[in-house]
Amino acid sequence: MDISVVIPLYNEEESLPELADWINAVMQKNGFSFETIFVDDGSSDSSWNVITTLSNKYNWVKGIRFRRNYGKSAALNEGFKATQGDVVITMDADLQDSPEEIPELYRLIKEEKYDLISGYKQKRYDPLSKTIPTRLFNWTTRKMSGINNLHDFNCGLKSYKSDVVKNIEVYGEMHRYIPVIAKWAGFKKISELVVHHQARKYGKTKFGFERFINGFLDLLTLTFVNKFGKRPMHFFGTVGTVSFLIGLLFTFILFIEKLNNLYNHHARSITDKPMFYLALTAIIIGVQLFLTGFVGELVSRSATDRNVYSVKERIRG
Repeated sequence: MDISVVIPLYNEEESLPELADWINAVMQKNGFSFETIFVDDGSSDSSWNVITTLSNKYNWVKGIRFRRNYGKSAALNEGFKATQGDVVITMDADLQDSPEEIPELYRLIKEEKYDLISGYKQKRYDPLSKTIPTRLFNWTTRKMSGINNLHDFNCGLKSYKSDVVKNIEVYGEMHRYIPVIAKWAGFKKISELVVHHQARKYGKTKFGFERFINGFLDLLTLTFVNKFGKRPMHFFGTVGTVSFLIGLLFTFILFIEKLNNLYNHHARSITDKPMFYLALTAIIIGVQLFLTGFVGELVSRSATDRNVYSVKERIRG
């Protein structure tokens, strides 16, 4: 199979028939063998009924339905597991991503041998309240990830070599950082394609301003997990050891000062000095951080169910 298209969705009943017809026209025109996996992320409208109807109309339509809303990352992760195509393409269900981009996204993976191509919506039809935070988010991500050739990390329109989606895990709200996750998994040939951005035709956006705050926190989490997730003791143990040694240094200084006071018959207690409490605090924090690293090592070896979701129904085509 040439292409697997993964489409996560939440309450997009109006756009799905038009999107399916558009995908079919593009695929037939280019002679691709393909499948489209619609992942219904616990929609409360008739999206699943529409997907079921489309599966009766088109044999390439497949579907996954969650019992509740888990989020876009969960939908993508479950969709990736089900893909069979050599190239995997993701797009949003709201018709803001154009299926006309599929042939070029496919060509760049197959002929140019890229691991991942991310869409770049150079001209956007979004309000400033969305575009300005997006630019700040992308700039921060470039600086922290080292992927300096991408302008739009969060674009839903992407193409992947099949090996990429089969070897990465997307959870929480990490869908914003799939290029970063792919790079840290060893897939380093990453580039972008300028794509057309269309104004939303039906419904309204499902994301609010809080996604930018959550996105920044997720980036910090991802950076920490990538560097220390398999070895938390390296971080907590190092910081804890430094704190403990600083505490010991302060304690040694206080000990020398106490001896000097005794020699000179000064009666002032060392507990009257702020340094005493700094030393005590530094030692306690050092021990706690060291123990945190040890517990983190134990947890990292036993966390096996963080990406398990309850699937209510499937359409296998």
